Amino acid sequence: MIKDQLMQIVGAAYVVADDQLAPWTRDWSGVYHYKPLAVVRPANTQQVSQILQLANETGTAVVPVSGNTGLAGGAEAEGSIQLSLDRMNRIREIRPEARLAIVEAGVVLSALHSAAAGHDLIFPLTFGARGSAMIGGNLATNAGGSNVLRYGNARDLCLGLEVVLPSGEVMDLMSELHKDNSGYNLKHLMIGAEGTLGIITAAVLKLAPKPRAYATAMVAVQDLPAALGLLNQLQTTTGGLVEAFEYMPRGYLEAYAAQYPEKRPPFETYYEVNLLVEIATTIPDDSTPDNDGIVPLMADLENTLAKLFEQGAVLDATVAQSAAQRREMWERREAAGEITMHRHPIVNSDIAVPLDRVPEFLRQMEVLLPQLDAGAETIIVSHLGDGNVHYAVWPKSPDPTVHSAIMESVEDVTLSLGGSFSAEHGIGQTKLPSMRRRKNKPALGVMRAIKKALDPNNILNPGKVIPES
Repeated sequence: MIKDQLMQIVGAAYVVADDQLAPWTRDWSGVYHYKPLAVVRPANTQQVSQILQLANETGTAVVPVSGNTGLAGGAEAEGSIQLSLDRMNRIREIRPEARLAIVEAGVVLSALHSAAAGHDLIFPLTFGARGSAMIGGNLATNAGGSNVLRYGNARDLCLGLEVVLPSGEVMDLMSELHKDNSGYNLKHLMIGAEGTLGIITAAVLKLAPKPRAYATAMVAVQDLPAALGLLNQLQTTTGGLVEAFEYMPRGYLEAYAAQYPEKRPPFETYYEVNLLVEIATTIPDDSTPDNDGIVPLMADLENTLAKLFEQGAVLDATVAQSAAQRREMWERREAAGEITMHRHPIVNSDIAVPLDRVPEFLRQMEVLLPQLDAGAETIIVSHLGDGNVHYAVWPKSPDPTVHSAIMESVEDVTLSLGGSFSAEHGIGQTKLPSMRRRKNKPALGVMRAIKKALDPNNILNPGKVIPES
């Protein structure tokens, strides 16, 4: 039996099967339920290679799983070998002079944050699931998060990869170079492929200097155009130091208050447009408190907000005066996953449009949604600084055709504004219909050709990312 062969590769203790599978039978969202053939937990790249060789020879599907925090069904593994890299969790090396880290795919994101901090550095990728999400999954989905505005997506933070191909061959792309034009960029091909082309087992990642000071605020403004004006003004006055610019509408803050009644609201009254703004600096003159104990960076933010308040562009603002207040502000935003997914059914979309088109996207959907489902409710948050809107709908109608119509309307509006129906959560299974309807047909043809060439037996995460022709 294939389970016995898997045990020979990794040891009996690291093959989970039969009545022990319960913790591995659903995704984080609760939408997908499945039963893997077995869960295999290799210790190193050689064992991953042997597992894929065996799977390829027997035609057995392999589905990689990291922290299982995905929202698109990318780790669904019915009848498949579920390959967990949780044991491959070594931070092999941190090189402060080169500002890079060499890590295995099972390293939890928050563990890398802690290790980098020990060298007065940061790994800038961050989001609410950082305590369980793993580097391999971050790269496989090209994760985004809150700091994309300043540092970019996971793809922008990766210099090199080690990847095991479906054949079991190990492709060494562990470059530490910032420039390398030696042929096709296979690293970028693997990042965002969601484990359909190869299994990422290690990576070389970029680190950045740890900011010496943060200035963080909750800001209420009149409307979204005013919010974008604030973003541009802050970018200009700080020289591009804005790290995060997050939009939370009134409906989101009311949902947060309902789910976490013990938490205090950001303002004494509810405003329609609320922003979490954070700027950071590594410059000593901007981060060293003056004789009155005032940090210049915070003073600059307070002065900017005060001037805009006098002009009527800012309605209210609270600047964090301590690390605890800063954490409180971030907890409010990072609870979005729990708030959004606590109700079902849900039509969950993750779109991106040009920054100045976000208001138009929301305006059009505000008109269209009641026409499709009169009682539907929305729960919305946005990485407004990079145009990524998490637009989720709790439909009133139980009819799946209504749910599909809502999703198609989101796609229609998004594409009419020059956007993408998938920003940072990946495709998985959830967005296969969107791929089939909306993705450029020649582009889909190229994707299918690449998949066929690298994985002719279709063993790696089959039924994900690329819709059947």
